[in-house]
Amino acid sequence: MTRVGLRVLAVVVLACALGARADGSDHKYKEGDHVPLYANKVGPFHNPSETYRYYDLPFCAPEHPKDKREALGEVLNGDRLVDAPYELNFKEDKNSKILLREDIDERAVLLLTGFLATILMRVLKNDFIKYSHEDESLEDQEETGWKYIHGDVFRFPQQKSLFAAIIGSGTQLLALAIFIFLLAIVGVFYPYNRGALFTALVVIYALTSGIAGYTATSFYLQLEGTNWVRNLILTGCLFCGPLFLTFSFLNTVAIAYSATAALPFGTIIVIILIWALVTSPLLVLGGIAGKNSNTEFQAPCRTTKYPREIPQLPWYRSTIPQMAMAGFLPFSAIYIELYYIFASIWGHKIYTIYSILFIVFIILIIVTAFVTVALTYFQLAVEDHEWWWRSVLCGGSTGIFIFFYCIYYYHARSDMSGFMQTSFFFGYMTCVCYGFFLMLGTVGFRASLLFVRHIYRSIKCE
Repeated sequence: MTRVGLRVLAVVVLACALGARADGSDHKYKEGDHVPLYANKVGPFHNPSETYRYYDLPFCAPEHPKDKREALGEVLNGDRLVDAPYELNFKEDKNSKILLREDIDERAVLLLTGFLATILMRVLKNDFIKYSHEDESLEDQEETGWKYIHGDVFRFPQQKSLFAAIIGSGTQLLALAIFIFLLAIVGVFYPYNRGALFTALVVIYALTSGIAGYTATSFYLQLEGTNWVRNLILTGCLFCGPLFLTFSFLNTVAIAYSATAALPFGTIIVIILIWALVTSPLLVLGGIAGKNSNTEFQAPCRTTKYPREIPQLPWYRSTIPQMAMAGFLPFSAIYIELYYIFASIWGHKIYTIYSILFIVFIILIIVTAFVTVALTYFQLAVEDHEWWWRSVLCGGSTGIFIFFYCIYYYHARSDMSGFMQTSFFFGYMTCVCYGFFLMLGTVGFRASLLFVRHIYRSIKCE
């Protein structure tokens, strides 16, 4: 027997003596053997040096995760292997199984919003008790806080026509978003066919234009406006006008580049006909219905003839700092989903979890309403009665945060380049952010109006 043969025989005998075993060290398994599965480091795709332990992120973790002993090379490479919470057996089929379903960011935001609502309710309860004791007291006491401005809080805002147009357009966009989500949830949209979604956006926007006309005109007349026709025209142009100008510029750029993104002339004619034959008539019909509704503005307190002077306030109570505070919390509820949406719209990924996106949208609406109501209360508590425009600006400020995220996404998370792609991205995303501003601004104002009416109905106003 040759020397090589002796060596092979020695290896076989040694293997038989030690016994064969199936584990992760030799990667040999028998049917039914447990296959160990480890999770490693995670980090940004384009930052290979910025890595973190797997369970530092909010992933589903086992009760007692065990670290795997790494070799020197693995440690130098930054590997940090740990047991994964999955049970795998060799040659055994496994169907999909959900270990844990949770959304940390949305839950945290809702928890913070709940704390804010609880604190606000406690403060209001103390205010109601305080003012009721003052009413029962025989001695005359000077009114302070938000009760002190009861004669000014329902004074109509300046620029009534623009204000009512914003509320009308925002209501229409809110209805548009709800209808689109409902269609997506019932499975109308095929994930690999975006054309159906774009068609639905155009058609539903045209069909909901009556909502904008009715809401804007009726509210404008409640504010004692006189030129409702001009208000109706402003409502129709408030969102469509900037969108049309943006589309005209971007379509011209696409034609200059001979790109397929340029719409054919026939398609442009169809869109114009939809606007002329559906959108505009429904807008006018909604305006006429709003004019004939004859609804009056419900104010629980009479407005004085002359407004009170607003006291000098700290800088952080001015409009811009308040907008920054108002937009941060709602934006934090959606920023994780924004990446996947952007990667789907401006990339090649497919987004199919419409139900989760709808839940995030509902959370966005709730958080926006609560945050705006809280800031409105704090504004009234320091005797600042000009809350109408402030509530719209604070509610819509999330749209500004989304625009800043667009800038971040373009420079840090995407590889887009060139004048055409850049103009398309920022052009259309500016319109989207503007739409969010109108929609969430309307939500913020409506919530604040309900809140202000409620608290002033709960006290005696002379």
